[in-house]
Amino acid sequence: MNSATLKQEKVRVYRMLTPEHECPWGVKTVNLLEEQGIDFEDHKLRSREEIDAFKAKHNVNTTPQIFAGDERIGGYTDLAEKLDVEVEEEEEETSYVPVIAVFSTAGLMALATTLGITGFMGYSLSLLATLKLMDIESFAQGFEKYDLITKKIRPYAKIYPFAELAIGLGFLSGVAPIATGITSLFIGVSGGISVFKAVYIDKLDLNCACVGGGSRTPLGVVSFAENAIMAVMGGVLLFNTFTGEAETTKIKEAEPAAVVRLQDASN
Repeated sequence: MNSATLKQEKVRVYRMLTPEHECPWGVKTVNLLEEQGIDFEDHKLRSREEIDAFKAKHNVNTTPQIFAGDERIGGYTDLAEKLDVEVEEEEEETSYVPVIAVFSTAGLMALATTLGITGFMGYSLSLLATLKLMDIESFAQGFEKYDLITKKIRPYAKIYPFAELAIGLGFLSGVAPIATGITSLFIGVSGGISVFKAVYIDKLDLNCACVGGGSRTPLGVVSFAENAIMAVMGGVLLFNTFTGEAETTKIKEAEPAAVVRLQDASN
């Protein structure tokens, strides 16, 4: 199928255009059709309900979607290939700077307070949750592209940052260790499965929502490792709690060295 063939068909474009976001690939699709002189109907999906209904009806995961008569061509890349046109890549540089900043800061805080690996996880999760809460709508839009639970239960994306913050505070305070451990284990396992499926099975090229919406950090090893560590830490916390090791660990890690030295000096 070439541009001449497409000109003979009734071409329809369905693309996302909500008050919060205009899909850049939808814009590229419209521009390509106009450059090729192809008449088309531009159907704008202006709400999340419209977008979800469209995806469900046509059994697709992304927009835009282009139709020529009764045939579904696919997205922008599929259209460009049909027209034998070079695909215009999205101009976006990936960056691990946010991840490095978060984990470096968390590591220094854990070192300064001598809270060890438990403190490192607590600070890391609290900082990551803060970044998500700064723009929870943007985070939810990125998260639902790959998280398996969110695809089934959309409100989960907005609950996630609060749950992550609760886990972080639980690790730092030692309060409600069973609830903290179970939640950490559940989120870590489900998140790890979602990332593994998206990156290594579905081969999706997505940004990670772990450092908040609009992130240019690629979804991959870092995201999988984060979830794996969360699952392991949750499991260890549960094990220590049920075997009576939790209190010992808490006593050893809870008091910063500076406090201990002051106590020793006063004695």
